Amino acid sequence: MRLWRSVVGKLWATFLLLVSFVLFILTVMLLEFFDNYHINQIEKGLTNTANKIARILDEHDLEVGLEIAWELVDENTKIIIIKGDDEYYYSPNKNETFELPLSYLYEDKGLNAVFTENKPVNKVSSYFTQDDEDLDNPDVLIIGVPLPESNTEDGAVFIYQSLEVMQETTQSTTKFIFLAAGVAIILTTVFAFFLSTRITAPLRKMKEAVSAAAKGNFDTKVPFLSNDEIGELAIAFNQMGRQLKYNMDALSQEKEQLASILSSMADGVFTFNKDGAILITNPPAERFLHSWYYEQENDNNKMVPPLVMELFLTAVETEEEQIGEINVQGRNWVMIISPLYNQKFIRGAVAVIRDMTEERQLDKLRKDFIANVSHELRTPIAMMQGYSEAIVDDIAGTEEEKQEMAKVIYDESLRMGRLVNELLDIARMEAGHIQLTREAIDVKPFIRKIIRKFQGLANNKNIRLSESLESKPLWASFDPDRIEQVLTNLIDNAIRHTPEDGKVIVSEKSDDRGLVIEVIDSGSGIPEEDLPFVFERFYKADKARTRGRSGTGLGLAIAKNIVDAHKGQITVQSKLGQGTTFSIFIPRNND
Repeated sequence: MRLWRSVVGKLWATFLLLVSFVLFILTVMLLEFFDNYHINQIEKGLTNTANKIARILDEHDLEVGLEIAWELVDENTKIIIIKGDDEYYYSPNKNETFELPLSYLYEDKGLNAVFTENKPVNKVSSYFTQDDEDLDNPDVLIIGVPLPESNTEDGAVFIYQSLEVMQETTQSTTKFIFLAAGVAIILTTVFAFFLSTRITAPLRKMKEAVSAAAKGNFDTKVPFLSNDEIGELAIAFNQMGRQLKYNMDALSQEKEQLASILSSMADGVFTFNKDGAILITNPPAERFLHSWYYEQENDNNKMVPPLVMELFLTAVETEEEQIGEINVQGRNWVMIISPLYNQKFIRGAVAVIRDMTEERQLDKLRKDFIANVSHELRTPIAMMQGYSEAIVDDIAGTEEEKQEMAKVIYDESLRMGRLVNELLDIARMEAGHIQLTREAIDVKPFIRKIIRKFQGLANNKNIRLSESLESKPLWASFDPDRIEQVLTNLIDNAIRHTPEDGKVIVSEKSDDRGLVIEVIDSGSGIPEEDLPFVFERFYKADKARTRGRSGTGLGLAIAKNIVDAHKGQITVQSKLGQGTTFSIFIPRNND
């Protein structure tokens, strides 16, 4: 029982069953082949002879045709030529043991078709003229061919031959095949047992190594004790293990490298399969999809934005790179989709998406900067030119009028100077050339001093300007002149944009991270769509305000650059009609 359960027994039994099955199938097929082959050859020969006799009878006289027909067959073949109901001829062969009567030819349905349907027929028959039914008589192959209509309307040529010789040949072939099969089975039994024992020993060792490799241990070695195919297989397995280990390490490194590259990219990356399903995304791409899902109020995270799907389908159909732009949550995204190929066929596509909001805004700011500077300079230049012409043309009649015109010219020149200086300050700050003089400042007196400067202006507008300071002493390190410039701008804006009976509060607080100063007003507030742009140059939320009240639009931009130079942060919170809060954060360690 152990033998049949072992690999040796199973291989032995498998070889025996396989060889036996193959030999059985081969024997049956060979016997069938030889049987059919001999019958087909005899049938083909007799058919050709019958057709030739029919053609000879059609081309020659009857006597000549019959003489030629009898010469075409041997003694084992019999011919019957039927010219009509009463005219027929038998070939003069000496072998009369299997002569067929005419009645059999007319009465048999298969053979009678040569008369009724005028077509060739063939049949293997067991009909004989012998009287002893106990004799082992061979079968006879009968071929019938109709005579041409020009010769007779109801004539045919029948030729038939005994299959005794073929059957004897088939029996001899069968005996030889069975003998060869028996010898093959005996030899297979011996060699199968020997071969299975030789193969299974190294295979068992190889199985152990494969099991170890399947668990991830690619360092396992298979000993090779022979120089045959088994030994070569062992060598190849060891090489495969080393190559697999190298490839797995390389794939792991490539995967980590690709993941790191995708994660660190500022652009979003998608990969699609050929059906348009998203396979891989990096963090920027996930943020884009999250924004789109949020905007669409859709929880199905497997959906792809329609524009993206349209570009994908176009790229796959045309096999060309496609570029498109999509707006999501107020941000502009430019997408490039390129098809991916698997040799010659498209297997999907890769999409690279970039947030172009800042670039578009910068381009807009550049255009707006030129327009704003031109606009800001045009009015004072026009006023200076107009009043100068009035003085030159002596339009002013009195000295007081001349003095008033000169004062307007002087004020506009100061205004142009302030604008140019502020532009130069911003340019130096953005170029990193701002110089800070940091000092240890007592925050409370510093803030109170700035508040006192605006008390008169606040009282004139009936606005309550107050402070909200911590009780404990607070010291911080910053440039007092620059921070005073920032707070001056913020408080001045708060007073100008707060109606009568409003209030402006300056507060300060600190923690372990640093100092926070807030300027809070109860004014008109800033529209939500303007909040992201309040710190940009020349940006004015209230486009209807007069130039004299709204200034140049550079104050908050300068304030942001000053705070950034302190490595701090300035932010704004506002609701329309409820007020605005500007917050300045200066870190404790900002060296």
